[in-house]
Amino acid sequence: MAREPDDEDVGYRRPPKRSRFQKGQSGNPRGRPKSKTSFKSDLAAELREKLVLTENGKERRITKQRAFIKTLTAAAIKKDIRAVSALLACMRLFGVDDDSSPASERVDLDDLELLETYVTQQRKQQGAGTMEKKSSKGGRSSRAKE
Repeated sequence: MAREPDDEDVGYRRPPKRSRFQKGQSGNPRGRPKSKTSFKSDLAAELREKLVLTENGKERRITKQRAFIKTLTAAAIKKDIRAVSALLACMRLFGVDDDSSPASERVDLDDLELLETYVTQQRKQQGAGTMEKKSSKGGRSSRAKE
């Protein structure tokens, strides 16, 4: 059986010509559906947008997030109680504190007392263990000398 050129090759990865995509036409004409945006992504996008701010007579382009922080800080400095509490809450939430302070100042007193009792217990245990070793070694050495 000789194949004629008009016969179409149909098989694995060779669909019939009538069911193939037409030239210039996509297999997915409407495209991928757009996902719904969440509040978190909308808020992040909005805070990333820049705006022009006049500060000390100079125009600066800063993000809305930075402008919000500047406004909150300025209100807290002017002794607005709500702004102070909001600023302190943000500082606690994001771990903003004075890095120049040593770590010992940031430890709670209860934790410090707990650590001190643990250290004293460990020293007593080590002291008792070394005393037993010294007495057993000392006993042998004193007998050997006599």
